[in-house]
Amino acid sequence: MIVLALVRIGHGRGEGRPPLADFSGVRNLFGVCIYSFMSQHSLPSLITPISSKRHLTRLVFLDYVLILAFYGLLSFTAIFCFRGDSLLDMYTLNFARCDVVGLAAVRFFLGLFPVFTISTNFPIIAVTLRNNWKTLFHREGGTYPWVVDHVVFPTITLLPPVLVAFCTHDLESLVGITGAYAGTGIQYVIPAFLVYLCRKDTQLAFGYGTVNKHGSPFRRTFWVGFVLLWAFSCFFFVTANISEDARSPGAHDGLRAGGHGICKNTGSPQAAPALPYGPLAAPACESPVS
Repeated sequence: MIVLALVRIGHGRGEGRPPLADFSGVRNLFGVCIYSFMSQHSLPSLITPISSKRHLTRLVFLDYVLILAFYGLLSFTAIFCFRGDSLLDMYTLNFARCDVVGLAAVRFFLGLFPVFTISTNFPIIAVTLRNNWKTLFHREGGTYPWVVDHVVFPTITLLPPVLVAFCTHDLESLVGITGAYAGTGIQYVIPAFLVYLCRKDTQLAFGYGTVNKHGSPFRRTFWVGFVLLWAFSCFFFVTANISEDARSPGAHDGLRAGGHGICKNTGSPQAAPALPYGPLAAPACESPVS
């Protein structure tokens, strides 16, 4: 997607004219930042195979620099390649247009790419959540009835995401909400308290004079407080963003954003109606597509 966007911009067909700054998006930025920080889930698989931890801090720093570089490159190519009012929240769907990608196989692959990722990740996450439910309600020496084990736990695992998928197409708000509320607790609040209490326990076990040569540069208690303050800020801003959207309905059209299409016969841009949800909902390139 980065290459396709750069090629389109290089040929002078970039549609984006982003303003220097737009402070109206700051509120939702906090939730998106938390959601994008999901890259941290790859850290255990990076750190565990490393036998010598001497240069671990530099390696982790380099990892985050690379992540930031790809995020920045993907974002900046997007805003200069596509107009802001027609840029779809599901970014891969922007490449399902025949004037953006000429090869039909590539268009179908990019349009279906979210389906591929969800199809591989969702079963694993669902099984993990179901096992967590079973562990949470487990009692020593007790077993679950067949109905509870095979019906109730799978149902409470699968029902919420299915309902959300049917009830909303607004990915911007969805990412902001899940990032600000669930993400704040999982990625900031719980780890901050775990770090603080574990450091206290380590001092009691090994003594206050023990020096950890692999200690984090953020080992001061100040950083724990800073993380909690950041979590509260994200919670506050995203809540304000949701309240503002509730007072002004229609501010976000989600995946139903309209735009301009390119007719195959004339090659001239013309207004196109909003598309139904889905990467393959648009007709073939004989008619305008969003």
